[in-house]
Amino acid sequence: MSCRISELVLNCSDPVLLARFWGEVLGYVELDSGEDWVEIGPPDAGFGGLQPTIILSRSTSPRAGRLPLHIDVNPVDRDQDAELERLLALGARPADVGQTGEENWHVLQDPEGNEFCLLRKQLEVL
Repeated sequence: MSCRISELVLNCSDPVLLARFWGEVLGYVELDSGEDWVEIGPPDAGFGGLQPTIILSRSTSPRAGRLPLHIDVNPVDRDQDAELERLLALGARPADVGQTGEENWHVLQDPEGNEFCLLRKQLEVL
């Protein structure tokens, strides 16, 4: 028997802000929330579905910048350049982690400074 990822937890200062940002980025909706957390995931899927949910959990000392684990995203209904424009309009910011400029991905930060990468390959919508 094996395991699969059911949820990712991101400690943050403002769960509502980051839930809104990541919900827009991924097309996720709010599934549940509490005083100090918000869970988002694919519409009509919920916890335990094939795609993991994300829990944004309030922390008084969230780590920002280069985390040991980061999220990679791929566009699904547009090319990389158009998706980059959309992500920047949502509040993402370019991040410099020592890229050469020859990479085929973009390193970005979410509104709290957590780094993630926008890859080039356009994926099919499930």
